[in-house]
Amino acid sequence: MPIEPPPTPWALPTREELAELPTVGDGEEYDDEGTHDASDLVAVGADLDPGTLLAGYRAGLFPMPEGRSVGWWSPAWRGVLRLDELHVSRSLRRSARDFEIRVDTAFAEVVEACADPRRPHGWIDGRIKNAYGALHRLGWAHSVETWRDDRLVGGLYGVAVGGLFAGESMFHRATDASKVALLGLVEGLRADPEGAAGRRLVDVQWATPHLARLGVRQISRASYLAELEALLKVRQPAMFSH
Repeated sequence: MPIEPPPTPWALPTREELAELPTVGDGEEYDDEGTHDASDLVAVGADLDPGTLLAGYRAGLFPMPEGRSVGWWSPAWRGVLRLDELHVSRSLRRSARDFEIRVDTAFAEVVEACADPRRPHGWIDGRIKNAYGALHRLGWAHSVETWRDDRLVGGLYGVAVGGLFAGESMFHRATDASKVALLGLVEGLRADPEGAAGRRLVDVQWATPHLARLGVRQISRASYLAELEALLKVRQPAMFSH
């Protein structure tokens, strides 16, 4: 079981407060890069200590650097993947045979690869790497990795809180390697009795056309927050209990 850290001393926005924020648009448009709207940033400040991070996720928030401060985001339209809605093409299924899936064997390396400064729209800095490393050591943050010939070639990392897996970032060094990591995540969660019952959800923050083709859809902020309370009551996923 993950270790609960000391509670945050910061007063973050609550789910009730976030649910009252206006939602613009109809959720039908997907930006190619998952670019956020200015209204998605709902607070600035606090820290990235484990207790603060967990309080954020439990409230429906996630952090990203905002200059020298920490920005807390709650997208008006949230990208989510339900476990029974993942679209797996024949080519992806064939490609998956070329990789080995491992869990939590190279967390720091996955985060480092996701933070590659050559990637466009990079946001993972030293503060983020240190913060999620600490959360990983407490048993809350996890990596799902794709390996080929004993080399790390792709993967993703995120935070598991109850029935929620909040995906933070993914990378690939081989064709389909990040997609196969997502497939590995979903299949691992689906194998859990709670996952088979549809009581788990993968949060990808913002949807993109690429993610939409894999089954990600957008739901309103209010809908996401309404689901979150029940998700948090689900036990931690068995795939991360090692």
